[in-house]
Amino acid sequence: MGESIYFKDNFFSKGTTEIYNGEQEVVGSLDLKSAFSSSVAILDVDGNIVVTGSSPFFSRGWIVKNQSEQELGKLKQRLALFSKKFVYHSYHHGEYEIKSEAFSKEYDILDQDGNLVAVFKKVSGFFQSPAYELSSNSSLLAKEELIAVVMGVNMIIKGNNSAGASGGAGGS
Repeated sequence: MGESIYFKDNFFSKGTTEIYNGEQEVVGSLDLKSAFSSSVAILDVDGNIVVTGSSPFFSRGWIVKNQSEQELGKLKQRLALFSKKFVYHSYHHGEYEIKSEAFSKEYDILDQDGNLVAVFKKVSGFFQSPAYELSSNSSLLAKEELIAVVMGVNMIIKGNNSAGASGGAGGS
């Protein structure tokens, strides 16, 4: 796998957090827009928006867009027993399956041929809040796009957990 990068979600999912490389150097940041809306902007080291991710109103999907607001792809959860599965449809590079065992904190991202292109996992000890480590060897998907996908998985899981805790049945 390629070089690892690290980023975290804020406790209330609002505010800016840094993206670090393995040497703990800042290589960008995440701007978590609001605790009440599911959206994030991935910024370069100069603070310019590179990619955004958001959940359309009353949807369990996640849309990834570039800095010009053009859609790059869409993430959706797939129904699975005893595992967690998602599919990211990149409009330029095909479908990617994202899967994890039921109680695992590690996810594999596979291309349409079943090749492992990236791995991400929740880590502790590197940050005080829950953080993610992302390792990628994809020549097609930029690290910023992959970060938006990881944050989409995070937001969908949070939505599932809050809907389950409140007894709600979410939309699609």
